[in-house]
Amino acid sequence: MAGKQDKEAAKQAKREKRAASKARRGQLFEAFKMQRREDPMLIPWMVGSIVVVAGVLFGIGFLFDIQWTLLPLGIVLGILLAVIIFGRRVQRTVYGKADGQPGAGAWALENMRGKWKVTPTVAATTQLDAVHRVLGHPGVILVAEGAPHRVKSLLAQEKKRVSRLVGDTPIYDVTIGHEDKQVPLKKLQSHLTKLPRNLKPAQIDALEAKLAALGSRGAAMPKGPMPAGAKMRNVQRTIRRR
Repeated sequence: MAGKQDKEAAKQAKREKRAASKARRGQLFEAFKMQRREDPMLIPWMVGSIVVVAGVLFGIGFLFDIQWTLLPLGIVLGILLAVIIFGRRVQRTVYGKADGQPGAGAWALENMRGKWKVTPTVAATTQLDAVHRVLGHPGVILVAEGAPHRVKSLLAQEKKRVSRLVGDTPIYDVTIGHEDKQVPLKKLQSHLTKLPRNLKPAQIDALEAKLAALGSRGAAMPKGPMPAGAKMRNVQRTIRRR
């Protein structure tokens, strides 16, 4: 009986794995179609990368009379480079559309790779300015998005609140934007990963437990960039009702 159940469980796991793989392929294909419509140069770049890499490997092989041996390797490496180019161009398009929209900063932070602890919208205004808190190896990072003249005071207030609990732990503040001393949305993740590594994992966990008591202030922000054309007045009315 147990053996039969194990077989059924194994079959179910295989079916789920195949379904997940199919779903990923479908998502990738949809992303490719959308990017191709947005980006006329996508196909030339991808095809060109395969041709160039395969051609270089073929040329090197020709010098040593092993060109037909290196050609398949060149094609494989060319395809790999084409996939990387595709990913980079998709990312650029996505960030380009999200840039400047309320909630884009929180969306970018929550999609960071690695052991980052993100608490979106720890402080906000009804104008959809917001401060998000990130814990990681650098320490505490406060990331602000919105109008510079409003988020400046919002950042200062949140930094004061956090400093009362974290002691000597480094606190960094970052403002998303394109003005002087601001960080563009597309460079936000890389900016955070380049900060000094000041804390160990155990210290980060302890810090998270301390800061959990702070909660959040202000209105809730959209979870992700606001759709283009959304009426700000309606959003603000919804926030005030909360």
